[in-house]
Amino acid sequence: MAAVVLAVLLLGLPLCVAGLVLQTEQARTSVQVRADAVLAAASSRLATGRPVDRALLEEHTQRDGRWPASVVVDLPDGTTVEAGPDRASSAVVGRAGTADGLAVSVTAARGSLWAADAQLVVLVVGLAAGAVAAGSAVGLVQGRRLVRPLEDLADRAERLGSGQVPTTPPPSGVEEVDSVAQALVRSAQQLQARLAVERQFASDASHQLRTPLTALSMRLEEVLATTTQPAVAAEAQVALEQVERLSGVVDDLLARARLQASTPREPLALAGVLEQQREEWRPAYERARRELAVDVPSPAARVVAGAGPLAQALAVLLENSLVHGGGTTSVSVRTSSERGGDWVVLEVSDAGPGVPEDLGGRIFERSVSGASGTGLGLPLARDLITAEGGRLELARTHPATFAVFLRAAP
Repeated sequence: MAAVVLAVLLLGLPLCVAGLVLQTEQARTSVQVRADAVLAAASSRLATGRPVDRALLEEHTQRDGRWPASVVVDLPDGTTVEAGPDRASSAVVGRAGTADGLAVSVTAARGSLWAADAQLVVLVVGLAAGAVAAGSAVGLVQGRRLVRPLEDLADRAERLGSGQVPTTPPPSGVEEVDSVAQALVRSAQQLQARLAVERQFASDASHQLRTPLTALSMRLEEVLATTTQPAVAAEAQVALEQVERLSGVVDDLLARARLQASTPREPLALAGVLEQQREEWRPAYERARRELAVDVPSPAARVVAGAGPLAQALAVLLENSLVHGGGTTSVSVRTSSERGGDWVVLEVSDAGPGVPEDLGGRIFERSVSGASGTGLGLPLARDLITAEGGRLELARTHPATFAVFLRAAP
């Protein structure tokens, strides 16, 4: 449409200007021809002794119907003969005369010239509107021809995002769109094959882990049942809880690897998870002569998340604080209504040196670590929280504060 409008402007405007100039020149030629004709007729009459009267001039006022004109003849004896409309509104004048004092003036009315100019402008505008309408129709047809294959391609890409492998579409007639559609199908098949391999690996690994975890759980239960020392019993109980939590994580991974339809999450009480993490990490903090302050909320504080993934993510944050932080590590709970939803926010902070400035924007990238660690803990924790419908963010760098946003249970 822009190209059509530009073409119409580049052609229509010069055409209109040229037409207006041509009409003005035609009007000048017309009045000049009539002035010469009146001069010849008047000279002939004067030569034969006949008078130059108004009737003679009237013949030339309407001689050219497009340009009605007034005619004025100044005779050698000083008299003047006029015919036609008032000369006050003249626009184009044609003059002729002889040496003996005979003078003729023919003037075309301004209104007639304006009317002719208006007709020309209307004609050019009509042609331009017709050209724009034709271009619009062609553009609409071509647009529909291109948009339909693109909409189908977008729909196939949407199905690919939901896990479905799109079939090869029929030819659309647009070579570029067909090429993109075929590339999308090939990419979808490759992704499907890779996902199948990864799911098989996850399923095999999870299945292999279940056997030693079950054996370890049985040994811990046996120790717990036979020991008479309270300290050993307490440590065995903590270890048994950790093994059970790890078994739950493995079962969850196995279920996802098998593509089982996940049942809706039951509301999870935060108090139980936070108490479990406090009891699990308190001995390690005491050995490091550090304090762990956990703000355990009321049982009414519930979130939509799994206990295993949440506990594992919190364990990563507490371990990072123990290794890289300093002072008291605090775990607090608050609510938030940002981003169009109700959130429960867990903040883990300490009084240590904080996160280096050069790592602040890359702290969740894999293999990025501020010390000798692997750099996999925080990315894994973020993935776990994201899979539960929440998010993990670095709220502040000094002191280091990590915020876990979880959907509040209704």
